[in-house]
Amino acid sequence: MLYPSIDSLLTKVDSKYTLVTIAARRAREIQNVNNQRIEKPVSFKSVGKALEEVNAGLLSYRSVDESAQ
Repeated sequence: MLYPSIDSLLTKVDSKYTLVTIAARRAREIQNVNNQRIEKPVSFKSVGKALEEVNAGLLSYRSVDESAQ
């Protein structure tokens, strides 16, 4: 079983597409800077660590309304 589960992650964000975007950006940052926010991550890979951070509520995002621009 994967940790964290998709169902628990989707309660934190509004869609799977948002989840992928957040996790990819954060994983890239973890690879470049190596500043993980989870003390003892379950995952060894940066994408897994980013998903654990989303699950813990350590990452936030804001949506941009393109029609208002």
